[in-house]
Amino acid sequence: MAKGPSESDGHPEEPDGQPDNQPENQAGSQGLEKELEELLAEAGVDLDSLPLEEQVNALKSSLELAQKEAAENLDTAQRAQAEMVNFKRRTDEDRIANAKYANSRLIANVLPVLEELELAISHSEGAADVNDSLLEGIKLIQRKLTTVLESEGVAAIEAVGLMFNPLEHEALGTEETIECESGYVTQIIRPGFRLHDRVIRPAQVMVAMAPKDP
Repeated sequence: MAKGPSESDGHPEEPDGQPDNQPENQAGSQGLEKELEELLAEAGVDLDSLPLEEQVNALKSSLELAQKEAAENLDTAQRAQAEMVNFKRRTDEDRIANAKYANSRLIANVLPVLEELELAISHSEGAADVNDSLLEGIKLIQRKLTTVLESEGVAAIEAVGLMFNPLEHEALGTEETIECESGYVTQIIRPGFRLHDRVIRPAQVMVAMAPKDP
């Protein structure tokens, strides 16, 4: 028997032009609408009360505001991180400097002892009735003390024959001379010392000046 137009072979016919993934498209559209509604709700805007163009504009405004806040938060975090790095660097530098110059006061108090030993040696070497054993003992103490100070980073400040440097030298007076140019150190009255790269005691010196009468 021939089949009628409404009859089929047991399989329902699908409508022409109906895509197979229609439920998935509907789910995606619903998800986008839900996200849009949430964003607009956060902004205090009723999605259903706005035309489509205003909905898009409101969404753009909310997105720009969120991006601006995110950029500000990122800038604040980067500034805080940079400040933390600088603080750590300064702390490390201060800690190293404190350890490097921690004994500067003690060394400054020991320096006069070294000078007294050197003065005793210089006076004893010119004396006729000096005890040689005693003099050698003083020299030995002076050498050991000098070695200890040098191991701690102490060095004498050079002065004679150099241009006067107010950072390292302390002028006690001037001396007329033609042997060196004006402004140069002619002699050291009291030696100066530095600890590593820091002056702990300037050298007291005499500075050359040109003679008034040639």
